[in-house]
This record gives sequence, C-alpha cells and structure tokens, in this order.
Amino acid sequence: MRQIAALRRPLRTKANRGRISNITSHPAPTKGWNARDPIAEMQPGDAIVMDDMFPTPADVMLRKGIVAHATGLVSQVESLMPYNTPAGTQTLFAAAGTSIFNTTAAGAVGAAVVTGLSNARWQDVNFTNSSGNSYLCCFNGVDSPRYWDNSAWITITGASTPAITGLTPSTIVSAAIHQRRMWFVQKDTLDAWYLAADSVGGAATKFSIAGLAKRGGYLVAIDTWTLDAGAGTDDFLVMVTSEGEVIVYAGTDPSSAATWGLKGVWHIGEPIGRRCLKKFGGDLLLVLVNGVFPLSKALLSASIDRSVALTDRINQAMNTAALSHSSNFGWELCHFPAANMLLLNIPVNEGSLQQQYVMNVLTGAWCRFTGYNGNCFAVFNGELYMGGDGTVSKCWSTFGDNGIAILGIAETAFDYFKSRTKKSFKMLRPIISSNGSPAISAGLDIDYSDADRVSTVTFNTVSGALWGIALWGIGLWGSGLQTLRNWIGVSEIGLCAATRIHILAGGIEVRWQACDYLYEVGDGIV
Repeated sequence: MRQIAALRRPLRTKANRGRISNITSHPAPTKGWNARDPIAEMQPGDAIVMDDMFPTPADVMLRKGIVAHATGLVSQVESLMPYNTPAGTQTLFAAAGTSIFNTTAAGAVGAAVVTGLSNARWQDVNFTNSSGNSYLCCFNGVDSPRYWDNSAWITITGASTPAITGLTPSTIVSAAIHQRRMWFVQKDTLDAWYLAADSVGGAATKFSIAGLAKRGGYLVAIDTWTLDAGAGTDDFLVMVTSEGEVIVYAGTDPSSAATWGLKGVWHIGEPIGRRCLKKFGGDLLLVLVNGVFPLSKALLSASIDRSVALTDRINQAMNTAALSHSSNFGWELCHFPAANMLLLNIPVNEGSLQQQYVMNVLTGAWCRFTGYNGNCFAVFNGELYMGGDGTVSKCWSTFGDNGIAILGIAETAFDYFKSRTKKSFKMLRPIISSNGSPAISAGLDIDYSDADRVSTVTFNTVSGALWGIALWGIGLWGSGLQTLRNWIGVSEIGLCAATRIHILAGGIEVRWQACDYLYEVGDGIV
C-alpha cells in the first residue's frame, strides 16, 4: 500500500519547484592583493584589487593619509637622511635640487644648510666611532661627500678634516658599515674601498671584485647581512653588481687571509637602482627586476626560486612595473615598524607620479597605495616621512591627504557560494567599523566580468556624536568604532560573484570587516 501511495504522489517539476533564499557572510579579503594567480584560481580571502586599503590580520582598513611637514623646498625632494646619535639627538635632512635642508621642524623650511650641489640623489649612513663621535655620511658619486657631525657640515676631500685619500672622494656613490669599518662603492667601477676600523676618514684601501664578476658591469651597492639579527662574527659583507651577481665575504679584516674569506658568488637577477638593498630584521632584502628577495632564501640554490620572493603574490604586477619603470629614479624599500608595513616605492613617472606596493609584515598580504606621491621615504623618530615636490610630508598620521578625503577601492576573489548553480543576488551588506559616516558604495561583478557595477561615491564629513544631542541608534559616539550594517540592493544573476567596494572618507577611521549576501539559488547550471 505504501508503494501505491508513493506512486500516486505528484512529481515536483522545475516549474513548481520553489527557489531557496540564502544569507551568507564572507570575511573581508585579509590575504590582500593577488596579482599572481588567474582570477578563476584565486582563493577566499584574496583580492583582485586592493588600492589604498591596507590588509591587517583582522580586517581591511582604509589607509591613513599624509600631512605636509616641511614646505618651501622648491625642487623635488629626492633624499631623506635621518641623523641619530646615541645621546638621542635626531635630525632630519632633505636633499632637494642642488641643496640640503634641515627639515626636522614642521613648517616653512629655512635657508639651505648645504648649497651648490650637482643633484639631490644621495645615499647616506650613520656611523658612531668608539670615541662617541656620530656622523651622518652622505655620497652621490658626483659631489664631494658631505658629513654632518652634529655641529657643522664638512665637505670631504683629500685634504679636509677628516679626509679620504687613496681615491677621489667625489667618485664614492654609496657606503656601508661592516664590522665597525666603513666601506665605499666607487661609481662606475667594480671597486670597493675600505677605511681602517672605527674611522670615517684616512687612507682608503682598494678592494676589487673584477676577477669575480664574470658578467662585468659595475658595483651597485654593498651592505651587511646578519644572519642572527645580531652583530657578531657571522656578519657577511654583500656586494651587488649591475649584472645581478651577488658576491659575499665573511670576516673582520679584509687585509688578513686568516680573518677574511669569500663565501660565494651567485647570479640572481639585475638590481633596480642604487637603493636596492634594505636591512629587514636579521635579513637583507634585494630589489631585483624579478622581485624583492630575502637574501637568506635567494642564495639557497644556484638558480633563484621566484616563489621565495616577498613579492611572489604580486609577481605579475612587480614584473610589469620593473619592465616599464626600472630605469626611473625612486625605487626604494622602506620598513615602517610602527604600522607593520614594508613599502616598495614604484616611480611610474619620475618626479611626478609614484605608487607603492605595500606589504603587511605580519601576514605577507599586499596592497597598493596610489596617494603617496613621493620620491623617497624614511622613518624618523618612529614615524614615516616622504619627500615629494617641494615638500616633506608625514605619512600614516592622519585620516586624510592634507585635508582631502581618501578613496579606497577593493574587489574580492570570485566565489561560487558553495554551489555551481545559477544564483539571483538580491542584496549586499558590507560590515564596516568606523567612528564616523563614510560614503560606501558596493556592487557585484558576475562570472568573471569586470563591469565595476558601483555607483559614484559622494562624501560629507561626519564627526563624533555629542551626548544629549545625537539620536539613540543613529548617532555615532566620538570614542571607539561603531559597526555600520546597511543593505545595498543589487540585481545580478550568475554562477559566481566578486564584491567590489568603494570607501570614501576623510577625518575618520574606516575598517572593512565582512560582507553579507542575500541571494536565491536556481535549479541548476544554465
């Protein structure tokens, strides 16, 4: 009887089968910008686009902005040179045009402290000797080096005090400190030079790597590589040539075979610019045409493994930038510890348009900044500074770019929402934390399209609410972040979707936490 009853029951068909509504939530894409994988292979948490939004371990925040610090430098600021002494003296110098300025104090800059220079593209190093004398030593390969000793600027020649002899000082283009010994790079040669230990002047001794650099070229940069993040006898001296050869030595005294030796020669890829080396924790980072590599991983084998690059997740963008802009001045790495941030400056148009590829050093997640238009960066007194067109600006210090609202744009990876069936998306709800009312627009791209279905963003400044004035449940209290949950109507049909969001805000903090989706599931693949 049960079988007969079952046979009499009417069959459900596509025509009368009900649609199923779903509400699903996805976290914000904290894995950051993925400019490596095809969009069809990206994973949840990836972002196809992440401009002016910084991925943290917990959320994605609208980046902080810039405020003018020192103004009136007239020309492009191309070098920022912090001076730090053991006694706590901190001074920030900026090179612009043919001069150097003291830009420690905020406001209109005073008269130049050094004039009559050939250019503003200086490499600098701080050195304190055993007598406690601290020097800021600056080199550009054209002018005589300039030293600041906390009281005066000294033009270094073969007869100055201190003096450098043995080579023409004006041919020194950069320097490094290794085992309390100053090393120099002589411009357009394969020659390094070194001074006696604990000295900033005196007779320099030539150290040529011409016999080791089989690919020719010239010496670009040198620096110390400390494997244990300390200052011990395991520190290595690293030399990088223009043809991408890395030559590594270990020891303390290059004049003694007993305490000095060659560790190896590797070819890993051509460096970009003079500022291609950056100390980072216990490692040394190299900016190469094929990515940014930690030296500890780049030298593990005879052929470089591109997957060990810090820029691996954005390697397509990195390769495109290097191919198009590597000859421009301004490539530079800057580690900003206070924000857990590593910035790679990309000079799109030299002196007029720059971008930064920015990594969260805690997670390895990347994004791109388009509003920091700077030629150079430096951390001074724990804060990030940028040299631009006639101005030194403080970065990451305010919610706005000199009072102008910041626009952040991001797009998530495409997602099938656990079903390879057609879906009709009805509503989208970004979950935002803020201490104000940002202007937010969002939409969906469907089935790998790039339609950018987002309305124009408008913005009105909203400050924190006052007790007794703001309406309960509507006003935002001035202290702390409040959660905004506003549904946005959408009307899209497809198998998969990616969320594109625009956030415009000034004077307030904005963090993207997640997105909720309301959609109906169809009957099958169509």
